Amino acid sequence: MAITAPSPMTTTAVDDEKPLVDFRNVAMKFPNGTVALSGVDITVDRGEFVTVVGPSGCGKSTLLRIASGLEQASEGTATVTTDRIGYVFQDATLLAWRDVQRNVELLAELNRRPKAERREKAKAAIDLVGLTGFEKNLPKQLSGGMKMRASLARSLTLDPELFLFDEPFGALDEITRERLNDELIQLFVREGFAGMFITHSVSEAVYLSTRVVVMSGRPGKIVRAFDIPFPMPRDPDIRFTAEFAELVGDVSHALREGHQG
Repeated sequence: MAITAPSPMTTTAVDDEKPLVDFRNVAMKFPNGTVALSGVDITVDRGEFVTVVGPSGCGKSTLLRIASGLEQASEGTATVTTDRIGYVFQDATLLAWRDVQRNVELLAELNRRPKAERREKAKAAIDLVGLTGFEKNLPKQLSGGMKMRASLARSLTLDPELFLFDEPFGALDEITRERLNDELIQLFVREGFAGMFITHSVSEAVYLSTRVVVMSGRPGKIVRAFDIPFPMPRDPDIRFTAEFAELVGDVSHALREGHQG
């Protein structure tokens, strides 16, 4: 069967019955010959929070770049049915010379939103992520967790239907990371966006997600998928239950098998 290599992202009219992200047999080969992805099928439906785990170099971040339109798949079809996409990177990527308010306004400003509208949206987003009172602080005056909150707020000003998260909490200490996991779940439930999240932490993946997808070593392929049965919003104490530990163990086992394979 012939496989087409379409534009990086095919955007169609909104259809609540279609996945927001639909990758079919997606492969990615870079100009230097590196094959990052091979035969990847993955979907993200409305109301889902899908986390991808896998060994370093397996193409997890490449999946997000294809979903956002920053990269074009070498083979297969990569369909995204919304252009309202928020992207949160590993680094908060704040502009050092802008205070929190002006950093959060940046994407709305680049999208030529009227000044009054972007100020209002930034104010609402800053409040949502718990940074009210820090609007005039520069990035150097913020903790790592506060910088990531500002990064989240910046994307929230665009009212995203789909949020892409590329290991946003990986550099934070465990206590801050767990607190931001809790806050992200609250945002997910309150705002109703779909999420596609990349992490190396299996426990973080299980705690945040409605579904966890496990990838093999490079070239990355999907080896297992786990539906997460715990209701949203999550009770933080679920992390200490036997059911949670068992599921973390199952995902970890699949991850090890996929890496060895």
